[in-house]
Amino acid sequence: MHAGELNAKVSVNSDRIQSPNKNVFTSLEQAMNRLINETQWSGVNLTQNEKIDCSFSLTILEQTSDNSFKSELFVQSRRPVYNASYVTTTLNYRDTKLEFEYMENQPLEYTSTMIDNNLVATLVFYCQLILAQDFDSFSPFGGSVFYQEAQNMATQAQAGSGWTGWSAFDDNRSRTSIINAFLDEAVKPYREFWYTYHRKGLDEMAANPDRGRTTILNALPILKDIRNVRNSEVLLQMFADCKLSEIVSVASNATAEEKKNTYDLLRNIFPASSSDLELLKK
Repeated sequence: MHAGELNAKVSVNSDRIQSPNKNVFTSLEQAMNRLINETQWSGVNLTQNEKIDCSFSLTILEQTSDNSFKSELFVQSRRPVYNASYVTTTLNYRDTKLEFEYMENQPLEYTSTMIDNNLVATLVFYCQLILAQDFDSFSPFGGSVFYQEAQNMATQAQAGSGWTGWSAFDDNRSRTSIINAFLDEAVKPYREFWYTYHRKGLDEMAANPDRGRTTILNALPILKDIRNVRNSEVLLQMFADCKLSEIVSVASNATAEEKKNTYDLLRNIFPASSSDLELLKK
């Protein structure tokens, strides 16, 4: 086995499919597991303890022909916090537009120069995104090479394939829209904030909780600034999905004024998530 950078739990749920042959889904799960966990995605050698914990949960929604499927993919990744037992979520995303073809015992193979399978393209895209988010959290713009690889994948996937989930024109939550947001020059302050949030904020809290908390809360206004960037909508939603409840927890020991300021700021940026912020009012 090749030692990859990811330590992924992979699952395929086919409960909705009434098929006499469920072996294809067992085969699919095994093939996904090999692709994600055994591929060497970079030149970085990580020990077992350093590998990035993540999960890929594929739910088969419909079997449209013998070898064709409609599905959704739920991807999560986590990062340990320095000198703490706590882990923080770095990606928490549900991709609802994944259609692909797969035959039993078919290997899922990745070569950077040619992709002929939408499932492979999608899995590779999210592997690169997980790595980008993780490396960005440890060093400023440390994930740039992985964002570029994800963009390369999006470019290939759009090139006349007709595959679902990649259109940047009619879907602001597509994979292409995601990577365009992260690589938009106007969104660079968000990536700097991502590093500050994790490395100078969360990682500091074990040694100095007040300083770590203050760093995080003082950095939050950048989210308001990038809200006006054209590509930032999907990025802000992704942030909300994995970080709002954590921020509420971080702010639990803040002053009443800090809590109010944080509540007012986040409610303004994320009005649809105001119920998640209610504890800040106590």
